[in-house]
Amino acid sequence: MENQITSDSSASVLTELNDYYHSRHGAIAESLNIFIQAGLKEAFLRFGLKLNILEVGFGTGLNALLTFQEAGRHHMDIWYTTIELHPVSPDLINYTLYAKASGFPEHENVLQRMHELPFNVAGEISPSFVLEKRFIDVRNFSDSPYRYHLVYYDAFAPAVQPEMWEDEIFNRIHDTMAPGGILVTASTELLVRQALTSAGFSLELIDLPLSAGQVLRAVRK
Repeated sequence: MENQITSDSSASVLTELNDYYHSRHGAIAESLNIFIQAGLKEAFLRFGLKLNILEVGFGTGLNALLTFQEAGRHHMDIWYTTIELHPVSPDLINYTLYAKASGFPEHENVLQRMHELPFNVAGEISPSFVLEKRFIDVRNFSDSPYRYHLVYYDAFAPAVQPEMWEDEIFNRIHDTMAPGGILVTASTELLVRQALTSAGFSLELIDLPLSAGQVLRAVRK
């Protein structure tokens, strides 16, 4: 794995799959547009200040960090569960760079605590933000029904990691979500849309700013 500085002065990490955890054109902007703007803000409007969030693919921890920051702005109470079977080495995370690029240089220690928290243990990052990292294959994931208000599906693209986009995975996730719960993902491919529709989601394609493509938002029926 190796780091690459992106156009917004944050960093992306090249993996052994020869793909990047974030856009090389702007890691912060990508995560803000897809997961915060299309996901977290919409879930806040639907469900209020207390949210259970599931992230598939913890990766560099950037989505969790940005969620922590947005939640702090609005005094949200977040329980954040994330699934990761192939953790990034903490040595590859430039905590200072990510914190500074996100506009909160004082949050360097927040991201570091997120990475140092042991797997399969829920820990407080702050009194209103609990993080639980699960070391598990998403294909074996299960949880209480109707628990999650919001899902960040941040797996690598189907062409890189096709096993992460199987129908059964979305069926499992659907069963853990609250009615009206939201799933957001950067992948808008037909096979992804078909799998989500088959699992019982209604779909919406949202245009990203500056012609940067689209994000797929799926709502649990």
